[in-house]
Formats: sequence, structure tokens, C-alpha cells
Amino acid sequence: MKSIRFALPVVLVAGVLALAMACTSGEATPTPPGGGVVDTGGGLGGSTTSAPEVLASSGGTLSYPVSGGQQTGIYVTGVGTVRVAPDLVRLTLGVETEAKTVTAARREAATAMSNIVSVLKAAGLADKDIQTRYFNIQPQYTYFQVQVLTGYRVTNSVTALVRNLEKVGELVDAVAEAGGDATRIDGITFTVEKPEQYQDQAREAAVLQAVAVAKQFARLTGVTLGRPLYLTELGAPSVQDLGVRSLAAEAAPSSTTPIQAGELDVVVQIQAVFDIVS
Repeated sequence: MKSIRFALPVVLVAGVLALAMACTSGEATPTPPGGGVVDTGGGLGGSTTSAPEVLASSGGTLSYPVSGGQQTGIYVTGVGTVRVAPDLVRLTLGVETEAKTVTAARREAATAMSNIVSVLKAAGLADKDIQTRYFNIQPQYTYFQVQVLTGYRVTNSVTALVRNLEKVGELVDAVAEAGGDATRIDGITFTVEKPEQYQDQAREAAVLQAVAVAKQFARLTGVTLGRPLYLTELGAPSVQDLGVRSLAAEAAPSSTTPIQAGELDVVVQIQAVFDIVS
């Protein structure tokens, strides 16, 4: 289930503002960070020519030359959001043991982690979906009048990618049983495995919103909206956890740990500058 919506309120800065650019011999051309200038010769809103093709991509910047040295424009920000159901869970889990000697603590941790990994693989996870993220052996002390070595602590954690969201609760329970008292569940994150298609939709929504707001400002101030002078994506597209779990079906009474997926927002923000032609 997904739906495209405009995120509001949107931070908009508009009006007739100075457009920063280098001016030589009556020419002014804003240059994108990557270098080069794209001139479509088109316009938006009020223009008699066709609209330019938007070429902005993730993290990219698109700029157009300014004719006649004009340094005014309308600055707007657009936000596009696509709400989607997650299809991937990232589990952060591991083991922690303590013993009088390094050997004993390491052996206990190794046994517990081997049992957990066996459970993950039995649930269908591939080797590539299980990754060790942290391993540590640390001496433990007590502090009274003097420092006394009391033993050693071994910590070993992994991340596991789970694609069958309906089985996450059962998998968590199986991991806890396999690792015993040494088990540590450090976190669970819902995400989208291939967000690119949703990012494209959110980017389109953000651009359409920016154009609509620029047209509104032009109408309210009695000017004619020209072509876009500058278009950039603000940061990388993000997948935001709404913290809403109401869409998941209620779990039947059982001893299984309930895990509910809810929804995520894929968000793209853009900033645009439009020329004022009159």
C-alpha cells in the first residue's frame, strides 16, 4: 500500500531576491557544483515556450543561464513524500558473556552465537544477510581501595536482514532461546530494500509542489513566472519510520513476541529558483 502526498507545512522562501552569481561583461551564469550549464530555452508558467526537462537526480544540481544579467527570482522549496509498507527488517542482535578467564568467556560466547546463527540460517537467511558488526573482549574490574581484576566480558553482535516480516516475531523468540541468557537484542529497523522507485515518485512530487508554489507567488505578486534558473536536491532521499504500527493485524493470543511493521515515508526535498520575466 502506498500513496503520494505533499508534506506540509513546507518551508518556502520566495519573493524578489538577489540571485548570487558572477557577472562579467553584462553576462551572469549560475554554475552547478559539478560544472557546466544546461539551457533548455524553455519556460514554466506564463512562458510561451515548452517547459524544460527536469534533469535533477539524487544529489545533483541543475542550473540555467540568466539572460540580460537579471538578478531577481522566486525561491521555493518542495517536499515530496511516498508512504510505503516496509519489506525488509534489520535485526541487530548478539551475545554477551562473562567468565573468570578469557578462554571461558570466549568459548561461552562462541557457543551461544553459533546457536543463534544456526537458527537464522534455518529460517532461510543467506550468509550474505548475516554480518558480524562488533566483537570485543574486555577485562572487568572492581574498584574498592585497589583495582581488582574479576574476569572478562566477551561481546559479539551481528545484523541480520529478514525479508519475511510475518516471521520476525518467531525468529526473535528462536534467537533468544538459542542464545540463552547470553542473548542480546539491540534493535530492530524496518526499511525498504529497493527504495529507488519510491524516491523517483517522491522527487516528482517535490518538483510539482515547487512549481505550484512558485506559480502562486507569481500570481499573488502580479509578476510572470519564467523558466527555472536553479534546481537542487536537498540532501539524500530518506526513508523515515513513522512510528505507526496500526496497519499490522492484531496478533492472536500466543507466547510469540508481537512485531508490527506499520508504514514508512520516503521523502525527497528540493529547492528551486524561478526567473521573473516581468
